[in-house]
Amino acid sequence: MAEFVCKVGDASGRIFQQVETAQSEDEARQKLADRGLYVFTVRNHFDVLAQFSLTRRERKIRPTDFLIFNQQFNTLIKAGLPILRSLELLAERAAAPRLRPILEEVRQRVRDGALLSDALGAQGAFPPVYVTVVSAGERSGNLTGVLEQYIAYLRVSTGFRSRLVTALIYPTVLVAVAFIIVTYLATYALPQFADLYQQLNVPLPATTRVLLSIAMPLRNYFLVLMAALAFAVAALFVWTRSDQGALAVDRAKPRLPFFGDIWLKAQIAQFLRTLSTLLGGGTPLVPALHTSAAAIGSRLVATSVDQAAERVKEGQSLHASLAETRLVPELALEMIEVGEASGALTAMLTSVAEFYENEVDTGLQRSLSWIPIVILVVMAVVVGFILISLYLPMFSLQVGSAGG
Repeated sequence: MAEFVCKVGDASGRIFQQVETAQSEDEARQKLADRGLYVFTVRNHFDVLAQFSLTRRERKIRPTDFLIFNQQFNTLIKAGLPILRSLELLAERAAAPRLRPILEEVRQRVRDGALLSDALGAQGAFPPVYVTVVSAGERSGNLTGVLEQYIAYLRVSTGFRSRLVTALIYPTVLVAVAFIIVTYLATYALPQFADLYQQLNVPLPATTRVLLSIAMPLRNYFLVLMAALAFAVAALFVWTRSDQGALAVDRAKPRLPFFGDIWLKAQIAQFLRTLSTLLGGGTPLVPALHTSAAAIGSRLVATSVDQAAERVKEGQSLHASLAETRLVPELALEMIEVGEASGALTAMLTSVAEFYENEVDTGLQRSLSWIPIVILVVMAVVVGFILISLYLPMFSLQVGSAGG
């Protein structure tokens, strides 16, 4: 018998992990399904690599492919085609070939009598938020309306992520180029000049000797240092994927200068946008909070939202429960309180999410506008210092020749 760590959801929309003992992954899935649970992912308890990565199917579905699939699926249903026929057409002709076998399995489960949300959840390839939204649409009888809301949510979140990645490309390239240039000068150019000066018996200035004391060990043990650096990065990566490590990193992120506030606002915007989409689709508040927590990348924010959901379950208001997390900004809490009092919570959550998304965009543009300048200045100072240290001994050589 083996142990499998399973990410599952119950009928109320709560997402959680539990360990299941079974002979195989399929048996573990079946045992969980028999207990009425939605199975999202199943992995071996001792599979370290699987523990810190998404399942193979989850990695294959790109956000753009998922968005196109939902647009096509919703269009077919609105045109009057039955769900089974729509899935059959998409399984044969989906724009993303990687989606076709997954949709074929979904179609097969629906044909065997399963609900669409159950069939989607059994694949482990679709986000928990999506499965919960579809389930709410099935219960309310308004699947197309719910899918339209989710498509709008997907467009916003995908566009936000694309803008973030685009904004980070230029600084990343600058850092990489600076690292390559400095490494080349320190490990190759500087030792070559040092050998030349030694043959000419040229006295070395203090700056050149300092650089040589760094460059020579770096050149002699370059592979060892690179291996140690790679090991350290891998160890840090594994640690940050553990519960303790992820929580420690998340607690440190809001304290970062400039980017800490931007990071927190981005997490809050994602949470509020997800919660608004779920509530708009008919999901009750407490299950919607748990599902939104499962969709958040930050372990700290997700844990805080789960705790807030428990307080709401006990009868506390949403804004008061979120205020106790000490993570949600005061302005957002005030607007949520107004939304609760006026009965327009969903619309208010969307407004708050849009406000913080704009805040994040503005903050990123402002911060990233000066980062390339700082990188270029630092790069120029370091490279200039290395080049001056390289050529200073030549000046002493010329002075000596002129004196002779």
